[in-house]
Amino acid sequence: MTRPRSNQATTPAAKPKLKIFNYDTAKIGEELGSYEYLLTQEMVNTFRAAVSDPEAAFPTLGVKHDATSLAMVYEDNVGGVNAGNEVEFFNAPIAGKKIRVTGRIHDKYLRRDKPYLVIEATATDEDGRLLEKLRTYQMKKPDEVGKKWQPAK
Repeated sequence: MTRPRSNQATTPAAKPKLKIFNYDTAKIGEELGSYEYLLTQEMVNTFRAAVSDPEAAFPTLGVKHDATSLAMVYEDNVGGVNAGNEVEFFNAPIAGKKIRVTGRIHDKYLRRDKPYLVIEATATDEDGRLLEKLRTYQMKKPDEVGKKWQPAK
């Protein structure tokens, strides 16, 4: 039996360095973080209790697949204001199955001179069943929110 070297098995894996998010250089179609997790019955039960629906079928919504994917690649010092969400549900996830999430920058555009970013996350289970697609629209100038109600002095 060999013993691990002193830094083996005790030193956590190096965390990858995050890029600083820059709206101007972000590319449509850019792949974001991908990851897997096991959906447990406890997670299903906790979600159902939180939404007061004992039959809620998509506890994956509580995981925030889109935000997690973005945060795996970028440090977003700007922040954003949620300007909308689109969710397509295909197959209900099954407790006890691994869920694989892939994220990407789906779109970016200007509206009323304000930058918007659309993050898309797709979730499939270990059997390859498509579970959901989620798109989140963020306005990337949060300091603009409320200005029309607070005139400059």
